[in-house]
Amino acid sequence: MLTNTDEAVDNGKLHDDKEDLSSNESGNRSFRDVLKINVSRRKVLAGSAVAAAAGFFTPAATAGLRGLGANSIDRDNDRINRELVGFRPVERASVLDTRMPTISEDYEYQSLIPWGTPIEPGITNEYAGDPSTRPTSSEAALQVGIGHDGMWFFPIDLKSRESFGPRYRTRSDEGMLCINHEFGRNDHVLGKAAPESLEDVRLSQNVHGVSVVRIKEHFDGWKVEQSEAARRITVNTPVKFSGPAADSDLLQNPAGNMPLGTVNNCGSGPTPWGTYLTCEENFNGYFGSASLSGDEFDTARTEEQARYGFDFDGFGYGWHFFDRRFDLSDPDYVNEQNRFGWIVEIDPFDGTQTPVKRTAMGRFKHEAVAIAQSSNGRIAAYMGDDQRFDYCYKYVSNEAWETAIAEGRSPLDDGKLYVARYDDDGTGEWLELTIDNPILADRFADQAELLVYARVAADLLGATPMDRPEWTTIGKNSEVYWTLTNNSQREVADAANPIAPNSDGHIIRTVDADDHMGTRFTWEIYLLAGDTRDTEGVFTDPDLAWSDASGRLFIGTDGGQPDGLQDQLTVIDTNKDVPEPKRLLVGVQSDEVTGFTVTPDRRTAFVNLQHPGNGDPASTNFPAAPDGVTIPRDSTLVLKRKNGAVIGS
Repeated sequence: MLTNTDEAVDNGKLHDDKEDLSSNESGNRSFRDVLKINVSRRKVLAGSAVAAAAGFFTPAATAGLRGLGANSIDRDNDRINRELVGFRPVERASVLDTRMPTISEDYEYQSLIPWGTPIEPGITNEYAGDPSTRPTSSEAALQVGIGHDGMWFFPIDLKSRESFGPRYRTRSDEGMLCINHEFGRNDHVLGKAAPESLEDVRLSQNVHGVSVVRIKEHFDGWKVEQSEAARRITVNTPVKFSGPAADSDLLQNPAGNMPLGTVNNCGSGPTPWGTYLTCEENFNGYFGSASLSGDEFDTARTEEQARYGFDFDGFGYGWHFFDRRFDLSDPDYVNEQNRFGWIVEIDPFDGTQTPVKRTAMGRFKHEAVAIAQSSNGRIAAYMGDDQRFDYCYKYVSNEAWETAIAEGRSPLDDGKLYVARYDDDGTGEWLELTIDNPILADRFADQAELLVYARVAADLLGATPMDRPEWTTIGKNSEVYWTLTNNSQREVADAANPIAPNSDGHIIRTVDADDHMGTRFTWEIYLLAGDTRDTEGVFTDPDLAWSDASGRLFIGTDGGQPDGLQDQLTVIDTNKDVPEPKRLLVGVQSDEVTGFTVTPDRRTAFVNLQHPGNGDPASTNFPAAPDGVTIPRDSTLVLKRKNGAVIGS
């Protein structure tokens, strides 16, 4: 994920400040223009549009996800609480020491699987943050990576739950945890500004990707367990492509090298059939040119490379100097860049499975994915493209997922991909990205090329440029929440649009017609983060989003928070007309609070603290106790309410 542009240069949280710049030069009508006509401050706070569109709601849309805890129902847990979000929040003035997290006094936390933890006990040593050494690349391939981000908890008995009958509930004390490792800067991982050898590059590569670990709750907390399914998936792990672009020449190299790896794994989401979807976001930053200068590369780069933000030196990782796959000027690997930017499916219970990149869902900077199920069993996947002035997308399967899975097909390979246009009257249209459209047929040779360059296709259809669409989540009544983190490049404000430049970000709520299957939707601004600045629940730069079945909306932040606060986790009761954020957790210096999942009973949650202190031990040593020496490590926090109630209550 990117972070607040106003903080980028000073705190070093961005991979590279060039990523502040939009690569969208389509000239499509900006969301600012739409908001001028559509939004008033009263409407922003009242939430009237979604209420008026209640006829579109369908609780069945999330039924298929309940076994995964996505919206698992345990309503008896909520009946003991007088208020849905009733915990005592962390007060804005109470966070004095940002070397360690601050949590509501009604909660407790445990640190779990920090960077360097063996993915199975006994297979390698733990890297505990010793500044005088680093793991070897081979050790890193057997350890939890860095840059903890999206994740999901899969109960250990999920695959066999149907045999126990309809009243059986999946276990909440043991499961497979899939977790993304978005990024790790060279000075944090290598202890130096740039790699000096292929071994350095392999170490950097092996802390990226995904970890699959088995975890279990013991009397003294959660621990990592042995499992044949535990594994690391890195940028050098064999993968395969499926769907319309799987056999495209655009995914083949003259070198004939097999498809390998996944990188910059940001947000994620589960499928109703029990697999994990990991999203490749800022993949462009790992490529560069070993032989061309900046000016030479700018002259030589293609329209498509420019649209996806490729640059002669990327984010400064330097992989392209030692690994030819990432050298944009190497003719033998001319299409390696097209092999990234996809959604990747992983089976958490099968350690032998080859991860699959689902090309029907399009290639762009995927932030996260949330799946809703319609009453006819088809699924809709909602996805944001996280860059300033990029778009909101939806994928709809052509058949019911249970039918497809039972017959050995994937519902993620056969479907329609749409991009959103927001209209002035509070409605919008999903524009299909199909080669059957003459506008797109004039530009692309076939559907495969269109999907490889989905951003270009969306430009041509006139999609609405947005303020960095990030996470999506399906709400209690099947509405969709979209976080838009910020956009400091937004232009002049007026009375109806009080967020220009949009340095604080906002949240949009949409409702799809026809049980998620239609091409029309209604929309409204659910919350302007800037409007919280004068409240006790102040937060800015919304990023992570997850909703439970009772209507609690959990928001994690990524950017400069007001009043000296660090990034935080807040909870909002969406049943109320006016959003009232309550602060559950505040992270440590210069971190990001991201990734969120719960056990099926919703009494345990997992959330990540990413890049604590930006790797600087002078800022924090978390999860180690403050000592000013130990290198801080990305870590997962296990959250529990002290009275045993559901998370967020």
